[in-house]
Formats: sequence, structure tokens, C-alpha cells
Amino acid sequence: MKILVTGGAGFIGSHFVRFWLERHPSDRVVTLDNLTYAGTRENLGDALRSPRHKFIKGDIGHVPTARRALAGVGAVVNFAAETHVDRSLLDASAFLQTNVQGTYTLVNAARDAGVRRFLHVSTDEVYGDLARGRSPESARLNPTSPYAASKAASDHMVLSQWLTHGFPVLLTRCANNFGPRQHPEKFLPLFITNALDGLPLPLYGRGANLRNWIHVLDHCEALERVLKRGRPGETYNIAANREYRNIDVAERLLAVLGRPKALLKFVKDRQGHDLRYAPDASKIRRELGWRPRRPFADELPRLVDWYRDNENWWRGLKGGRFKAYYKKQYGRRLQGKNP
Repeated sequence: MKILVTGGAGFIGSHFVRFWLERHPSDRVVTLDNLTYAGTRENLGDALRSPRHKFIKGDIGHVPTARRALAGVGAVVNFAAETHVDRSLLDASAFLQTNVQGTYTLVNAARDAGVRRFLHVSTDEVYGDLARGRSPESARLNPTSPYAASKAASDHMVLSQWLTHGFPVLLTRCANNFGPRQHPEKFLPLFITNALDGLPLPLYGRGANLRNWIHVLDHCEALERVLKRGRPGETYNIAANREYRNIDVAERLLAVLGRPKALLKFVKDRQGHDLRYAPDASKIRRELGWRPRRPFADELPRLVDWYRDNENWWRGLKGGRFKAYYKKQYGRRLQGKNP
């Protein structure tokens, strides 16, 4: 089979490309990525040299590019998206362009090309804040950030192709991912790399926000199950069902790194910051037999080691435009009190 992976030079997408090539030696993979700030060819590693892999630089929202990438493709896995909540608060235009218009263009082109399976990768953030219990796939969507709203819109756009055209789409909503090669704007790599440099760790509010963490390779294995065995038109939540407060994660990171708690800086909370996401992943476990195999507590020290050993990878990403964004996002707030 030949599959198209969009956004395949990003964090999760590049892991999935390498994962699929290793697990499916008879398959071919096409990676389509626009190489924005969040994606690099280097993330694909040995896949770039594989005769079973083809890389195309381009935008999923550009019809001729999408059609070219889809030639001969049997399945699509769509990771392509703007994903950082904080950036969506500053300017949501790119999120609308890629997450909504881009997804619309891609799924229509895939339907026209006769693709047999279209897997759209979404987020648990579309459910919004949840004080208690867990969000099943049938829960009402309640996005509170421009990012989450754009993903909710793309979810509806994709599912409408099944309801109106019978196009075999599948949809997943995953909890927070962690693992190597995640861009340093994100919570864990930002805190790890800042701590390595002895810089403040900006913790929103009082650090009480609860998040469910899943290793990126566990996510890849779940996506494999859905792509192979999921029922068309269905949505599957993916999560480890173990929650951690942000402040507890930050303190654990500092302990692993041997850095003082004084590096933690409480900063003014961001607008509309959801306290808790809690997707119910019982459906994928019950129907497809998937379970996570890499506990967060066990993998966190390995993640710290990766960033410590791969300074050349992340240091370049924290220069130039990132410094300007970081200053705009946090600014004087880093002068706040220690925990």
C-alpha cells in the first residue's frame, strides 16, 4: 500500500513516518509538509534515504500540490496543522488557513482521488474544560481557544464527508504527546531546554492545570490500529488516562535535571486556559485492543536525556524568530514570583 502522511516533518508526523516504514516493509510512504517553523526534514532521519519514501514540500491547501501528492495513494493520515495554543491567541489566521481551509481542500482532493481510508488526527482540546469525569467521543465539542476551535471545525468538515458522501474517513482525538524532537515552544521541551540553560521556567497561573500525557510512539501504535481496523465514520479518543498537574511535572523535571526549584516562575495565566482535559479512551481499548505501553514517569528521564544529548537539534530552533515570539508571549511576566 502507498500512504500519504501530511505534516510528516513535524513532531508526531515524523515519528509516524519512521514508525510506518519500519513496521510495514512492503508499504511506500509519501510525506507532504510545508516546512513551517515547526517542521524540518531532519526530523525524518533515515526515512529521507529510503527508496520507499518520497518527500514533497507543499501546502495541503494548494489543490495541484494535494492532487500530485495523492497520486496512487490508498490511505491518508492527516497531521498537517497549526497546533500551538499560545500562537493562536496572538494571531489565529494561520490556524484557519491550514486547519480549516487546508483540511477541506485535502479531504476533497482525497475523495476525488479514490482514497480508501482517510485518517484525520485531531486533539482532545476540542472537548474543552472538564471539571469531572471523562469526555467520550460523543461528548459535545466545546473549544475555548482559537486553535481548538479550528480543530473542531476541521473535525466536522472531515466527518461530513462520511455523512454526505460515504467517503471512508476516520478521526482520532489524542491527549498531550511527549517524546524526542518536539518543538521547544511546547511545555515539556521548553522547560527542559530552559532548565539546561539555567533560564526561568514560565508556569502559567499556579500550575494546577491537569493534563494526560501519552508517548508519541504509543500514539503511533494507536493510529496504526485505527487506520487498519477502525470503522469508517467513527471517532476514537487516544489517551493514557493518567493525569498530572503542570507544577508536579515541572518539579519532577527539575529533580531529574538536578536544577533548583527557584527556576520556576509563576506568570500571568493565558486567556481561556482550560484547567483539565480528560478524554475517555475506553472505546479504542474495547474495540481495537490498543493500550499504551510507555508510562510517563518511566519515559520522562529518557526524554530529558534526549534533549541533553541532542543540543544541536533544539538550539537552532530557539534562535531568531523563536526568541521574538518568546519575548512577546511572556515578556515582563517572567519577573513574577517564585513558587
